[in-house]
Amino acid sequence: MGAAQRSRRWLVPVTAVAVVAGVGTLGPVVADASPKLPGISAQELLAKVQTAKVDGLSGTVHSSADLGLPALPGVTGGSDSASGQVTEMLSGEHTARVAFAAPDKARVSVLDNMAERVWTTDGKSAWAYDSGKREAVKLQVPEHSTSGKPEKAPQNYDPQAVAKQFLAAIDPTTKVDVSGTEKVAGRDAYKLRLTPKTDKTTVGSVTLAVDSKTWVPLQVTVLPRTGKDPAVEIGFTQVSFAVPAASTFAFTPPKGVEVTQPKLPTTRPDHPKSLPSKPEAGKKPGTANEPTVLGEGWSSVVMVRGVKLTGAGGPVDQLLASAPTVQGSWGKGKLVSSKMINALITDDGRVFAGLVTAQTLQDAAAKAPR
Repeated sequence: MGAAQRSRRWLVPVTAVAVVAGVGTLGPVVADASPKLPGISAQELLAKVQTAKVDGLSGTVHSSADLGLPALPGVTGGSDSASGQVTEMLSGEHTARVAFAAPDKARVSVLDNMAERVWTTDGKSAWAYDSGKREAVKLQVPEHSTSGKPEKAPQNYDPQAVAKQFLAAIDPTTKVDVSGTEKVAGRDAYKLRLTPKTDKTTVGSVTLAVDSKTWVPLQVTVLPRTGKDPAVEIGFTQVSFAVPAASTFAFTPPKGVEVTQPKLPTTRPDHPKSLPSKPEAGKKPGTANEPTVLGEGWSSVVMVRGVKLTGAGGPVDQLLASAPTVQGSWGKGKLVSSKMINALITDDGRVFAGLVTAQTLQDAAAKAPR
C-alpha cells in the first residue's frame, strides 16, 4: 500500500477546525529551544502520523500566509465583501479558537473586527453565526453523517487537515526526512520534512511539527522554491488533548439575531465526494463548473470550465488587464503568477490553477479537454 493510500486512512478527526477568514493575531507560532527526543526514522514517524487518533482537543490556531499574490486594484481587505474575504484568507495573519470531541462534535470561534463568527456542531445540529451581521444559520445534521462539520466551514484552520493534504501528495518524487526537533505550543515535537524532487511545483518543502506523544501534527510550514521566508505557516499556539465538555459545542443565538433553517436531505452518504484525478467513465470532466484535477501529486492542476471573469468591470478585470497574455496549442489567455500560486485564465472560459510553475499550467492546458 502506497503512502498516498495510507494517508487516506489517517484517522485524526478534527474535521471542523476551519474558518473562511481570520482576525488580528495573538502573536506568531513560537518554537523554543530544540528538545532532546529519542531518535526516529522518517518512515517510522510517517507511519505514526498517518495512524494518529485522538478523542478530543481544544486550543488556539494561528496562521500566516504570504503567497506573493498580486494586489487587487481597489481591494483593501476586510470581510464585508467577497473579494475582501479572499484577500484576507490568502494573506496576513489570522487566529481561531477550536475544539473537537470524537466522533462528531466540533467548534470554531473567530473574532473579526470586534465581531464574532462561530461554526459549531454537537452531532445533531450545526450552527453558523455572525455577530456583525446579526445572523445565524441552523442545520440539522443528517443521519449517517460522519463529518460532523457545518456545511460551509472549509478546513483553513486545521493543521491536521492541511498536513493530510500534503501527505496525500507523497510519491516517488518526494524526499521524506526527520530534520530535527522543536517545541510548538509548549509540546515536544519532531520535524518531518517533505521535499518535492520535481521542478514542476512552486513548493520548496513542507515541514510538519509532529507531537511526540500523540503523533498529531501541531504545525505545518510551507517554504517556496524561491526565498527563505515561509509562504504558509499554520499551527497551534496553545493546545490541550483533554476531551472538551459537551457544553462547549452548544449554541444559543443572542436575542435579536435572525435565524434561518435551510431544509436539507434527511440522509446523506457517509463519505463525501472527492475530486477525481481521472474523469469518470462516460462523463465529460469539468462540466457545470465542477473542478477537475489534472495530474497527480505535487504537479496537480485544478481545472474549472465555464468561468467568466471578465466584463464585470471590477478589480479582477483590472488585475487581468495587467497580467501578461500567453498562448499555445491550448489557445490564448492571461497568466496570473506569484511565488506559490499560478493561474491561467483562457479566453474560452477555462481556469487552471495550482501550486505549480506557469509552464506546468500551460502543459496541463494543452492536454485538457475543451
